[in-house]
Amino acid sequence: MLYNAFLQAIREIKRNMMRSALTAIGIVIGIASVIAMVNIGKGASASITQSVSKLGSNNLLILPGQTRGGPGGASSFAKPFKPNDLNVLKSSINTLEAVSPVENTSMTVVYKDQNYRTNIKGVNNDYFTVQSLEVDLGRKFEKSELRTGQSACIVGKTVVKKLFAPDENVLGQKIRLKNFSCVIVGTLVEKGANTFGGDQDDLILVPTKMFQRRISGNNNIHMITVSVKKNIPLEEAKLQIDQVLRESRHIKANDEADFTILSFTTLLDTISQITAILTVMLGAVAAISLIVGGVGIMNIMLVSVTERTREIGIRMAVGAMAADILIQFLIESVVLSALGGIVGVLLGLAITYGVAIGLDIQLILDPSITVLSLLFSMLIGVIFGISPARKAANMNPIDALRYE
Repeated sequence: MLYNAFLQAIREIKRNMMRSALTAIGIVIGIASVIAMVNIGKGASASITQSVSKLGSNNLLILPGQTRGGPGGASSFAKPFKPNDLNVLKSSINTLEAVSPVENTSMTVVYKDQNYRTNIKGVNNDYFTVQSLEVDLGRKFEKSELRTGQSACIVGKTVVKKLFAPDENVLGQKIRLKNFSCVIVGTLVEKGANTFGGDQDDLILVPTKMFQRRISGNNNIHMITVSVKKNIPLEEAKLQIDQVLRESRHIKANDEADFTILSFTTLLDTISQITAILTVMLGAVAAISLIVGGVGIMNIMLVSVTERTREIGIRMAVGAMAADILIQFLIESVVLSALGGIVGVLLGLAITYGVAIGLDIQLILDPSITVLSLLFSMLIGVIFGISPARKAANMNPIDALRYE
């Protein structure tokens, strides 16, 4: 009986192909939206996770002030670090592989008739270890340059492309920063854009002493970045850093620290939570269109019941039971929504693939969400098809035969 009901449902859908296709569009859009949103959200989350992981799972950021509300929150009290704080970290903690100050600003750089606005970072040679940077041409900073703050700089590939001719030798050239010149002693290996869209090659590195003397005009340090040795737990390193800085900055054990230690794993956890919430929200919003599609199916099934009133009467007159009529129209509703679900799945997978390629994020196709979406589309057919099916099953055969 079910097989015959299925064949009858297919015949009815084929007989009104255009109407059936338009009815199923709501289901198609809903299923495609849910699958695309969830898969794209998971792909973006995976790409961001991979990008943040590249920053170094064993790296820590030390910022002045206590941040409120997690990373990026407002600082309650931002007393900058001093060179002594940096020196104490280097000399007192043997679990740290590299320790570098980071002073950052944006300036216009001039070379001959070319000018370009870029990021200027005041660092030491440990910064290369922490950020996994490599010198392409030239060298890192010499000890004398770091100690005295000589006007030396190492430039990223984007800056080279913006200021210099393609075949021009940049080593030894002088570029102008603000009201002073700087000699290029090296160039960085190209890293490209990160997942957040930031250009990692759009920067110029200078010695911290030079930055303080020529740009900031003081010896303040507003960020310290460190790399923890392998096989050393981050929490152990954070505890040691906290103790050393408290002593260096004369903070009592029971008092709140005037600095914050952040790890990229904390940032990674925060990003993962945010992307997971956004993915669920986007999937829920997209699922609303499935309800709209279900209403469309119920509407068209009610029309179909009305159009086929005489057919229902004839079937009842020759012995069809009310349950047979109920199952017939219910299966027709489920088949219609299932066909829409299949098309929606294919469309959703195609959208996921296209967006992943276009935005250069990881392609993730979650089979569970695909199966659940298809089952949900069939459930929609049952829920919104039961009312028209009951209406057909409860018809009086005599009234149905008299219907014109």
